[in-house]
Amino acid sequence: MSETYEFQAETQRLLHLMIHSLYTNKEIFLRELISNSSDALDRLRFEAITQPELVSGDEPLEIRLDPDSEKRTLTVHDNGIGMSREEVIANIGTIAKSGTRELMEKVQATDSEDQLAALIGQFGVGFYSSFMVADRVILVTRRAGEEMATRWESAGDGRYELDEAERDGHGTSITLHLKESDGDDGLDDFTEEWTLKRIVKRYSDFVTYPIRLEVEREKPVLDDEGKPVEGGETKTETEDLVLNSMKPIWTRSEGDVEEAELKEFYRHISHDWSDPMLPVWLKAEGRFEYQALLFVPGSAPFDLYYVGFEPGLQLYVRRVLIMERSADLLPRYLRFIKGVVEASDLPLNVSRELLQHNRQVVAIRKGLVRKVLDTLRKLRDDEPEKYLAFWKEFGRALKEGVDEERDYRDRVIELLMFETSEGEELTTLAAYVSRMPEDQEEIFYLTGESREAVAASPHLEAFHAKGIEVLYLVDPVDELMVQSLTEYDDKKLRSVGKGAIDLSSDDEKEEMQKELEEKEKTFEGMLEAMQKHLDEHVKQVRLSGRLTSSPACLVGAEHDYSPQLEKLLMKGKGGGAKQRRILELNPDHAIVQTLRTRFEEKGEEGVALDKYADLLFGYATLAEGSELVDPVRFNSQVVELMEQGLG
Repeated sequence: MSETYEFQAETQRLLHLMIHSLYTNKEIFLRELISNSSDALDRLRFEAITQPELVSGDEPLEIRLDPDSEKRTLTVHDNGIGMSREEVIANIGTIAKSGTRELMEKVQATDSEDQLAALIGQFGVGFYSSFMVADRVILVTRRAGEEMATRWESAGDGRYELDEAERDGHGTSITLHLKESDGDDGLDDFTEEWTLKRIVKRYSDFVTYPIRLEVEREKPVLDDEGKPVEGGETKTETEDLVLNSMKPIWTRSEGDVEEAELKEFYRHISHDWSDPMLPVWLKAEGRFEYQALLFVPGSAPFDLYYVGFEPGLQLYVRRVLIMERSADLLPRYLRFIKGVVEASDLPLNVSRELLQHNRQVVAIRKGLVRKVLDTLRKLRDDEPEKYLAFWKEFGRALKEGVDEERDYRDRVIELLMFETSEGEELTTLAAYVSRMPEDQEEIFYLTGESREAVAASPHLEAFHAKGIEVLYLVDPVDELMVQSLTEYDDKKLRSVGKGAIDLSSDDEKEEMQKELEEKEKTFEGMLEAMQKHLDEHVKQVRLSGRLTSSPACLVGAEHDYSPQLEKLLMKGKGGGAKQRRILELNPDHAIVQTLRTRFEEKGEEGVALDKYADLLFGYATLAEGSELVDPVRFNSQVVELMEQGLG
């Protein structure tokens, strides 16, 4: 019995974009359908490893194109895994992704055809491109191992119908009732032999399954000697053509593969319609033999930093896909890499558990990591502008490798780039060290939520005065990275927001220390009183050696969390007690000096020290970009101070 369903709201909007001529190059619909069929055949072979009853031994796995010029239809058949009724609803009636809202927001925010195509590809919804060329689409599918087939039909009008159907064998058939062309809409005749040949050759020549097309030819009738009979009599014969070469692109020589072929292969395996940034070829011979063709994408997928993001490497063994998304071939920090790896000696029925402990897989992983990192280093050295584009998209992920990588950690560190106080250009650690004065022994950095917030921090005042460069670490991952990256080139990394800072030369230090000790004696009573009042929030009030123009700042002890890391950890725990910080006061600032003078003259109550302690603490809290402990009280104190100042 036929049932009618409404498309998911996001799907309806996507269909509207497709139907109303989103793309001028409409022939890519066939690439998407062939790619889906190829994936279905891959999944059948994979499941048949553990369930051989799903396929018969003599059944050829193939994709077949069936055009009908009289009916104006084109059908794409495959005998792959097929779908159950529930899978049809989940995969066709719904954009089965957690990020549908992000998809639609990005689609609506861009007017570039290439960017839109890339977005559609990222979300794996290429099936809907059928509606660019078809008024009506009918899908009949039967899952391997099931008896009943399912029929899905829609005119792209916001609804679709589902019914039970009959189908000989497992697989899927998609019939497109083609639109009539007016000659100006970019529609070719997709029932013509030469059109189908051209599209398959251009986009799908590397597909590892035969793409067949039956054509009828008028051929002369021959006599016994093989010559045409008199009168020119002809007969109709059916010819079965294979339109693609089926030679896996990764097995070919790098020099024999054209750039256009590489781009199409990348799109085929990644479902990303944008061009890759660069390919990475690898062929290993010897004890373990394997070959790989990897790609660095041109842009980061929308969900790259989501917990559920899946890696993109396919693992083949002797031309059989045994794992569609292998998480063991590359570490997590390189999860953005797409591509194919083929090994010769792994068992076809290898499980995920066996992969994790297989010596050959461990060797392949090391080889792939080394090759990818070396390729990125070459890109950085030879094409710095292109490397900056890479860093903008994937730098945050690469920073995760400082903690994750064990074998090639130094190579990861050499690839890192950072914001810096020395201009707008990013810098490497090696470049930073090369600019250090001879007497500078540490690499200084400050973490924060943005370049603007860090650059305005009072913690940097002494460094600016001395002309000392400071790295700005403004990615969330930086907070975790510096827990592992504590030293580079025998120089320790040090946060300018922690501990006591003394930038004096060796000759100046003794004199500066004596001067600070003398000042601490004169400020001792006021510091103790402020500490007593602020004890809930600060563990020490002391004089600062890092401030030149600001009255106060908050710092941490050497092993304290930074405010940003504390915020991340608190969010993960759902809240909790905050760290007590250190409040440093600038002894040369007019506010602090006047406050000390009046404290000595009038005492704690007479100068309202508690109020000024709160104001200085609130000022220092805001200056580092943190949230006020009691914003209502702080605001009222500011208003009261303004009223007093105005008389």
